[in-house]
Amino acid sequence: MKTYRLSAAGRRSTLVLILSALLLAAFALWSLITSVQTNYAQIQSLSMGHVLPALLMLVLLVATPFLIWNLLEEWAASYRTDADGLTFESLGIHIHMPWSAVAGLRSADDDHDDPLDTILFSQDVGPQMRNPILRFLHRQTYGSRSLPVYPGLEARSELLTEIRRALAG
Repeated sequence: MKTYRLSAAGRRSTLVLILSALLLAAFALWSLITSVQTNYAQIQSLSMGHVLPALLMLVLLVATPFLIWNLLEEWAASYRTDADGLTFESLGIHIHMPWSAVAGLRSADDDHDDPLDTILFSQDVGPQMRNPILRFLHRQTYGSRSLPVYPGLEARSELLTEIRRALAG
């Protein structure tokens, strides 16, 4: 039984992305406030050129917490394999799937510098997550029958080899 976690380089990359998302949210909030103040002063001449930037900043403000959640889940992720199956844990999420429920492994892209693979399951992983908020956030990011294998994992290729071996056997 081996546990796979993000490497130091993977943690640094995730931290940079979290900080970037926070800066993006701060910029969006500042732009939204500025846009609303400017538009309020010119309420008689409100046009799509004024409304669209404000709506875009609002969308960024709504989407940024989901992005940060995804990055924090990646930061805390750990995978464990044993004879019974695959276990994933992160931020209060605990998913254990027997090898019989692992349907496959899909490569999400062919980028060799930053590969992303997805573990596919034959059943919904949602019922294993007791907290409805965590279940909602996890499903919004990954769906109910899949789990990512993050690019920054230490010994990532070894984990993928173990999964492929279990699928073949």
